[in-house]
Amino acid sequence: MASKFPAREDLDDQFLTCAICMLHYRDPKILPCLHSFCRECLQLWATKQQPLECPTCREPVRLPDQGVDGLRTNFYVNNLLDFAAAKKGAGPDHEVVSEETFMVEKDAGKFHRKRHCPKHNNHELVFYCESCKAFACTACTVVDHRPGKDHNPVEITTEAQKRKETLQGLLQNINPRLKEIQDAVKEVDRKISKLVPSKEAATDQAKAYFHKLADLLQKREEDILSQIDEQCRADGKALQAKKVAIEFELAGLTSAQTFCQQAVEHGSDVHVLEVGNQVQTRVETLLTKEGDLESNWSEFQFVENTTEVDNFGGVRTNVDVSKCKVAVKKPAVQGFQCVAELTTMNKEGHPCFNNSKAVITDMKDPSGTNLATQVQMKSRGLWEISYTPEVTGNHKLEVKVNSQQVSGSPFDVDVKGNPVLTITGEGSWVGELDRPVGVAVDKDGNIAVVERGNKRVRIFDKDRGHTFRIFPVEVEKAHSIDVDSEGRFLVTSRGENFGLRRYSKEGKLLNTLKPDCMRGPHGVTVLKDDRMVVADNKLKSCLLLQPDGTLIREIGKGQLQNPVFVSVDESRDVMFVTDKDAHKVFAFDLGGNLKFDFGKEGENDGEFRIPTGVTSDPAGNIIVGNSGDGRVQVFAPDGTFKQKLGPVKGECASGVALTPDGYIAVACRNGHCNCIELYRYM
Repeated sequence: MASKFPAREDLDDQFLTCAICMLHYRDPKILPCLHSFCRECLQLWATKQQPLECPTCREPVRLPDQGVDGLRTNFYVNNLLDFAAAKKGAGPDHEVVSEETFMVEKDAGKFHRKRHCPKHNNHELVFYCESCKAFACTACTVVDHRPGKDHNPVEITTEAQKRKETLQGLLQNINPRLKEIQDAVKEVDRKISKLVPSKEAATDQAKAYFHKLADLLQKREEDILSQIDEQCRADGKALQAKKVAIEFELAGLTSAQTFCQQAVEHGSDVHVLEVGNQVQTRVETLLTKEGDLESNWSEFQFVENTTEVDNFGGVRTNVDVSKCKVAVKKPAVQGFQCVAELTTMNKEGHPCFNNSKAVITDMKDPSGTNLATQVQMKSRGLWEISYTPEVTGNHKLEVKVNSQQVSGSPFDVDVKGNPVLTITGEGSWVGELDRPVGVAVDKDGNIAVVERGNKRVRIFDKDRGHTFRIFPVEVEKAHSIDVDSEGRFLVTSRGENFGLRRYSKEGKLLNTLKPDCMRGPHGVTVLKDDRMVVADNKLKSCLLLQPDGTLIREIGKGQLQNPVFVSVDESRDVMFVTDKDAHKVFAFDLGGNLKFDFGKEGENDGEFRIPTGVTSDPAGNIIVGNSGDGRVQVFAPDGTFKQKLGPVKGECASGVALTPDGYIAVACRNGHCNCIELYRYM
């Protein structure tokens, strides 16, 4: 099939121009990269450049042994040049035809240059020897390429057709790659278009960043100078206080010296005998007194630090961060202000002063969110770090002094929910709690519980809630428990075998009190002098008793309906009694006078649903448990509602007690859950 030449408008002069000499090709040669150049141009180019590269694509070129002459001739370009020349007019070697003839495909072959055999000049190349990969004329097939075992000449048109089909397949693969490359060019153009705006944006960001650094450095300078000023003031105050203490000791010893010297030099014998012992005692006391004359102060210095902008520079004092200590006070509880204490120590391990700006704290909750902290100096070398966690889980507290991490920082702080501890006895050798009613705290801060279901008293470790002691209470309806000044337990019981039983710390029954005035003892509380107050629901009053059970007076007769638990705040001379039928708390003095009452039946704040356990804290706040709905409420000393806790797990709050570290222990019970819960409050 003959080739179809381009239309006139498609014959771009650039396509027929050599990229080196910028003239029409003269004997064009094809490089391996398929770019064509004049033979003479390539020969000149090869003399100027070694190793040779394509002038267009810079692809390295390895010439054949024959040099440029060994490259293949671009006959397609030659034919186009002939075609273009024929269009312009007949050349000396061409036949003149009409323009219409140019458009007829079967005549286009006339404009292909004829290829003649290099050995037989009069013969046209019409065969292709597949074995030799060489062209041949008719004469060659008789002599050099005779068909047989070594030669296989076929017509050029046949072999060309096969090659065209192969190339046609390659053409189909070229288009996708062309599109990919064209898209890449567009992408590069797009990025080039963004180059200048990117430069401008980066320039603006860089300027803003370094302005920010400058601001940070200025602020850091102000902070450091402020630290130096405050350190100077703090050290000056400490040194001045030390000076006053030393001068006071000096004045005392000087005075004693003067008095002693006057007595020796000028006193009569009688006078010396009169004051001699007193003077001797005073002087010996002063001389043997171990006074701390050391100031424990070393000069502070500015130290350089360029690792972090926020910590550039610092003030070096006599604090040794490796000896500083951090302690978390009480379990941290969600929603309550919590405290950790930092003690700044010197190299000798003694507490030492520092300025407040030198202590930096940072706390993060489990999600990594910063939690606000406050630092306050409480005393020499003691700092209080306060914070209010909003979620439970492990928090990280970072503490730095003079821009250095305190040993052990960051510290783990396990924030608990409320209640902070639930004690069921599950898994212990004595089994689970069964109907806990009364609860008290012994002299060691451990929690003692009356179990009505198991007819015993169980004592739990104050920190972990582990059982470490039990003793039996052989009565059917044990109710309340308290501890006297000697650490002995007093337990009330109701029913046929009612009474007030006293047990040793080890749980041995010492005696049973059953005075004639008693009928139905419920709650009991013991005063500091071991007098007792017992709530008696059958008498509808409270009994103030001597340690031996003798009645002192009856309190609340005619005012109480069904008293169940009682507590006394001796510092304020007030006794609190819960009345489950009246749904109130009554406050009497120990003389029996009603001071006030508060509460009514209901489920709102300040109202009660069968109030039971009651106690008070050192601040005079009144803590009351509800048997009906499990709420525990905190009231001000005058009975004003302040806070609600719970409902407790068992939904029946019975006895309540206050631990030495300020937690409320609540006895919780119903048919499905029996436990002691510890609540943080305030």
